[in-house]
Amino acid sequence: MGKIDAGEERVRIWEELRKVARPDSRFSFDFAEFITDYEGSEEGAELFVKQDFYKQAKTVFVTPDNNLEHLREIIIKDGKTMIMTNYGISRGFFLVEPGCIPEGKEELASTLDGVQRFWKHCTLKELKEKVGHVDLLVTGASAMTMSGIRFGKGHGYFDLEWAMQYTVGLVDDSSVIVGVGHDCQVTDIDVEVTEHDTAIDWIVTPTRVIKTRNEFARPTKGVIWSKLDKDMLGRIPPLQELWWEIACR
Repeated sequence: MGKIDAGEERVRIWEELRKVARPDSRFSFDFAEFITDYEGSEEGAELFVKQDFYKQAKTVFVTPDNNLEHLREIIIKDGKTMIMTNYGISRGFFLVEPGCIPEGKEELASTLDGVQRFWKHCTLKELKEKVGHVDLLVTGASAMTMSGIRFGKGHGYFDLEWAMQYTVGLVDDSSVIVGVGHDCQVTDIDVEVTEHDTAIDWIVTPTRVIKTRNEFARPTKGVIWSKLDKDMLGRIPPLQELWWEIACR
C-alpha cells in the first residue's frame, strides 16, 4: 500500500469532524483557523483526568483550544497551576494560580473570554521564577498520528510555545505532552516531519487513551528564528523577550 498524502487525509478527517463539530463564534466550521470543540469533549476531559500523567502533574500548560474548555475547568477546580496563551500568542503567556478563581466561577474561567478576568500576564522569565517546571503540556489538534505527530492546521503555534518554554528551561524531556481530539482525528499515516515538530506522548479522545509510538525526538534547538513567519517577531511578545536577550549578550 502506498503512502497516504497528508493533505488528502486532512480533507477526509475534516469531513468526518464536521459531523460532530461545534461551530466557533468567529470561525464557524473553518478548521484551518481554529481547533474545534466537538460532541464528547466533556467525556474526553473526564477520561483525561483519570490518567497518572494528569494526577502527578502540578503545573499544566494548556493551549487556548475550544475542545479543552471542560478540561481547563477541571484543572482549576483541582487546584493545579495552569499556564495559557491566547490565540496566536499575540499577548504572550498567562498564569492561572490556585485560588485566583473565585468559587463558582470555574466554568466561566475555562472560556477564553472568561479567563481574561482572572489570569495574570507573565514574561517567560517570570514564569520560570514562579513555577520552575511545566510537568504536562496539553494541546488540541486538527489531526494526530499514532506515531505522535500533529498536522492539519499548519500555524505551528504549539511548536513555538514548546520552543519558547524550552529555551528558558520551563519544559524538558520529562515534560509529558498530550494531544486531545475526537476519535475521527486520529490516523496512522506517514507525514513529513520537520526539526521543529513537537511530537506528543499520548492521545486522548472521548473514548480512548492512546500511547503514541514516540518515533520522533523532542525539538531541542529552542526557537529556530529562520523558520518563523515574517510577522511573528513583531506580534508575539515572548519572542521579542527572547530576541532582546540575544541582542543584549
